[in-house]
Formats: sequence, structure tokens, C-alpha cells
Amino acid sequence: MVTASFAIACIAMVTITLNDWIRVYAYTSVRMGGTPFSRSTKPQALLMSSEWSSFQALDDDDDDLMGKIDTNEYAIEDDSQERKAEIGSSLKAPTIDRSADPIQVPAELTEETVLGVLSACRGELGTLFGYSAENRGVGITGGVDYVDLDGPSVILSLKGRFWHQRTAVLERVGNYLQQRIPEIVDVQVEDPWQLTDAANEDF
Repeated sequence: MVTASFAIACIAMVTITLNDWIRVYAYTSVRMGGTPFSRSTKPQALLMSSEWSSFQALDDDDDDLMGKIDTNEYAIEDDSQERKAEIGSSLKAPTIDRSADPIQVPAELTEETVLGVLSACRGELGTLFGYSAENRGVGITGGVDYVDLDGPSVILSLKGRFWHQRTAVLERVGNYLQQRIPEIVDVQVEDPWQLTDAANEDF
């Protein structure tokens, strides 16, 4: 005959075991991304999901997926011009696809005059670009190039990194060109992507 004390002890053991199971199940459910006791939680299926056949090593061409990292060392704004130039001299200046002698005076709209005025622009608006070692020393590596002339519209390209918004750079260059060549109606870039923040990190 089962005594009352033995029955109470059995009930207590069952209660403790049940409570422990509930805590383990709830913890496992949450860790697996579900909610405790939800119908959508299936920890046993997730625990058994150890299939690696869909994984593969990244090729060298897939490094872009991890993002680009600029490992260059730059000066800070408070550094001396000598320090900025020292660092910048070790960095490659932006290339100029078609160089020309600077034109400072108003001119008629031709491909040659656009090239000449743009050459002068690179110098007068030099703080925007990376053509000087001092600017490259603080991380400004951006450049501007002539691409084409489409009627009264000038097509340019922006490359490298700018401190200013790329749209602001295009606007200032466009104003410079239009003030010296009044026939220019519009100045734009060959690819709208060149005006995005992402383009500023394409170094």
C-alpha cells in the first residue's frame, strides 16, 4: 500500500521534471528564433539542419561583397601643410584624360575651349580636387574629366573621393564653365551613379 508521503514525493518529482522540461523547451525555442510554445517553432527541424552543401568559398572576385577597405594613412585637418604634402606625395594624383592649356577669359563653345576652361577650373577650384599633394594628404583624391559635348550640354565625369557632396562639386564646376562659356546650357555627368555616396567610396 502506497503511503501518503511516498505519493507526495512522486508528485513533487514529476512536477520538478515537468518544470525543467518547460524551461529547456522555452529557452531552445527562443534561441532558435521563435517564441516559446508557438506553433511555428520547430526546434527539432532546426537542430537537424546541418547541411553545408550550399556553402562555398569566396573567390577573389567576390571580395567586393565584403566591402573595400582604404588602408592609406591620411593627415588630419590641423596638421601642417608640409605634413599633408608629405603624405599626399605618396598617393597617386587623379589622372587627366585630355589635358589642355588653361583658358581664363570668356570663349565660344567648342570642345577645345571647354577643355581649356576646365583646365583652369581644376586650378582655381583646387580645394575640391586631389590634384595637389596637400589635398591628397587629407584624403581628397577626386578629379573631373571632360567626356563629350552634346549640343549646348557638357558631359563630364567625376572620379575619386571628395570632401564635398559630389552634386555640389558638379554644380560648382558647372557654374565655372557657364560663366566663362555662356553658350553652355547644361553641365552633367556621364553616369548618375557618379553623384552618389557609393561612388565616393570607389577608391
